[in-house]
Amino acid sequence: MTAITYVRGDATVPHGKGVKVIAHVCNDLGGWGKGFVLALSRRWPEPEAAYRRWHRGRAGNDFGLGAVQLVQVGTYTWVANMVGQRGTRTGSKGPPVRYEAIGTALGTLADEAARLGASVHMPRIGCGLAGGSWARVEPLIEQRLMARGIAVTVYDHES
Repeated sequence: MTAITYVRGDATVPHGKGVKVIAHVCNDLGGWGKGFVLALSRRWPEPEAAYRRWHRGRAGNDFGLGAVQLVQVGTYTWVANMVGQRGTRTGSKGPPVRYEAIGTALGTLADEAARLGASVHMPRIGCGLAGGSWARVEPLIEQRLMARGIAVTVYDHES
């Protein structure tokens, strides 16, 4: 198993050749307006529009913690909207991040990336507004993606 590649840069401009999936964590409230999603929306309108439709239709689809929605934004580029955050605020149950949901979503993402022959690119998912710890998210990425031979690049944005 190779290691996660860490780079400085913008995860919406993934490095390398071939099919790429840009993965990020969404909340389960249908909210899209802070954090990494703003960078996605500046580049492509499709991920936000698809996420909002997915949330609106949640009574009849798989929307919920642990679910993944793949949205094609270019010939070789996809965005994975992964629901891994309960709400948007820290409360009595701690920060909004839900590690189990992220793990489930990463498992689904691994299946999709393998099917597409894609590498996966992401910011430090679940560790921004969701309030998660990279020490808990990184092993999930290693177990669900790296162990399946899927190349992963994590981007630390340059300020």
